[in-house]
Amino acid sequence: MSINPSLSRLISLAGKAAVITGAASGIGRGTARRLAEAGAAVGLLDINHEGGRSAEEEIRAAGGRAAFIACDVRSAEDCRRAVEETVRRFGRLDVLFNNAGIAIRKDALALTESEWDLSLDVMLKGIYLLTREAVPHMIKAGGGSIINTGSGWSLKGGPNAVSYCAAKGGVLNMTRAMAIDYGRHQIRVNCVCPGDVDTPLLRGECAQLGEDEARFMAEAAARPLRRVGTVEDVANAVLFFASDLSSWVTGAHLVVDGGGLA
Repeated sequence: MSINPSLSRLISLAGKAAVITGAASGIGRGTARRLAEAGAAVGLLDINHEGGRSAEEEIRAAGGRAAFIACDVRSAEDCRRAVEETVRRFGRLDVLFNNAGIAIRKDALALTESEWDLSLDVMLKGIYLLTREAVPHMIKAGGGSIINTGSGWSLKGGPNAVSYCAAKGGVLNMTRAMAIDYGRHQIRVNCVCPGDVDTPLLRGECAQLGEDEARFMAEAAARPLRRVGTVEDVANAVLFFASDLSSWVTGAHLVVDGGGLA
């Protein structure tokens, strides 16, 4: 049996434009590829210029539409400019993937005030700032989808990660609040909660903790599905939330962790 064209249309993002933060590497970069494969034009936001330009070239080489836009999500001016530039280039904004993150593996006694501020500014303030800029354009487009990156630690605590757990817990409840606020505009707001995914961020956590990388990654794989996640695992969940497959889903979270929280 051939694929029903109506099903293909449900998953397609053709004619739509998306903004992805933290797009230079890891989950952000993998998701940018996936959304571009689904037909979206993608604005790639990051402070990593080299990685961002590389991601842009990779997507364009595969036939997609992409633009790297340097953006520090802690800056209101950067966020305003990045959204405006995306709309200028692609004519609209339909999807916002708030993914930029930082993991500082310290408890409250070891964590400095500046590290606390950095964590919450990147992972909470950044979502607020970009959502504030994106929503008016989504209203103009007749609706949209905002996807925030939470974590398994949005739902439970973890060791030596007090600022990360605080920020990711906030991301989940902010998602719910925004879903209530913007549902009347047909803007859906959802949260994807990954477990351990093989990214530079995860391996950076290993280095911070001073652990043996092989043992660290083996422990990360100790879950029912017996493996560490891939960026594609998370990207597929984001595509679900971005597409019409989830047209009646808002204020929800989807745990993508190989059963780690089961």
